[in-house]
Amino acid sequence: MSHNMPRFKYCPKCGGGLKAFWESNIRRLACTDCAYVFYENPVVGVAGILLNEQGQILLGRRCRGKYSGYWCIPCGYVEYHEEVHEALRREFKEESNLDIEVLNPFTAQSNFHDPDKHSVGIWFWVRITGGSLSAGDDLDELGYFDLDDLPDLAFPTDRKVLEMLRQYLSGVIL
Repeated sequence: MSHNMPRFKYCPKCGGGLKAFWESNIRRLACTDCAYVFYENPVVGVAGILLNEQGQILLGRRCRGKYSGYWCIPCGYVEYHEEVHEALRREFKEESNLDIEVLNPFTAQSNFHDPDKHSVGIWFWVRITGGSLSAGDDLDELGYFDLDDLPDLAFPTDRKVLEMLRQYLSGVIL
């Protein structure tokens, strides 16, 4: 998707037409009827880093959409009404049937792999507090993997985060 072409045509407030203008060297859209400025901001995603006793990471295989058959760190979007820790607990439960405690953030990264949806992801350390491992929601399989022997990954940013994690666990300063 070209950044020069507006992705949206109508105002989300009143339904009027949107027209492009420049503000601080950024192309924005404003409603021609009510003057609402449409700020297209990234969505927020959360992911949980769960390691087993052998230092392997839990990954899930996606079963829907364009990333079907590829693996990822269990993740999902933060709903508008949710706090980020709550969102990760919900997403992790939906995808793995595990109850977790959300610990410290490991990293936050911008995700540019989908030109239609820029997102910012926050990867948290997590630990199991209950439940039983079972794939669900948009995952059809779960497995623990060595950081040096990963399956085909869905998201380039997960690849980056897993490399950071491998370096962190091997004592390399990030």
